[in-house]
Amino acid sequence: MWHGNLLNIPQICNHDSPYMLKIESFIFGPFQENTYVVFDQTGEGVILDPGCYEQQEQLTLSQFIRDNHLQITQVINTHCHIDHVLGNQFTKHKYKVPLAIPEGEKEVLAAVKAYAPVYGFPKYQEVDVDEYIRAQDTIKFGNTRFEVLLVPGHSPGHLAFYHADSKICLGGDVLFQGSIGRTDLPGGDHQTLITSIHEKMFSLPDETIVYSGHGPPTTVGQEKKTNPFCALV
Repeated sequence: MWHGNLLNIPQICNHDSPYMLKIESFIFGPFQENTYVVFDQTGEGVILDPGCYEQQEQLTLSQFIRDNHLQITQVINTHCHIDHVLGNQFTKHKYKVPLAIPEGEKEVLAAVKAYAPVYGFPKYQEVDVDEYIRAQDTIKFGNTRFEVLLVPGHSPGHLAFYHADSKICLGGDVLFQGSIGRTDLPGGDHQTLITSIHEKMFSLPDETIVYSGHGPPTTVGQEKKTNPFCALV
């Protein structure tokens, strides 16, 4: 398990910043999925893409939130593939908060129940969605505002969340360090994904830190130069 707010990233840890945005990340499950807790100096925060299926994973997540006296205001999915929603039911009920998913991911989420046992998750439980997020909406907690970007291709309604003041993007499974999201799942499309990356992700400042759904953080500038799938040549 690696912890995002312990990384040597000045944009996150700069105590002179009026925003004090912090990100804690946990690697859960056989998919090695990144679950994020994002919070600011008010103590309010959100859980992004909870992949905590096993009891020990749930305990690890909840212990961090308890130890840091955080007030969770929302559970959010960037998209609704199984590895990113396994903890939706636990986190929504544990913190008694709304679950918000991308508007274009309704069918993707509904399909999880049917195939979860095949993937080895027989205890997966559906949970009602409370809010649907659309492009150009704003994610709000404490003093923090994230811009919502529509970045389909890996899945049909995939969203990313950008915090301009800290130059941070919570990107889900769109852009990885040296790679991109797979497009062979239902609703995926390779060219759509490349277009999303070039037009949305690569329009962000080069120093923007991208926190992905799997693997370590990267920057927009690094992937523009070196990503073998989508670099700007």
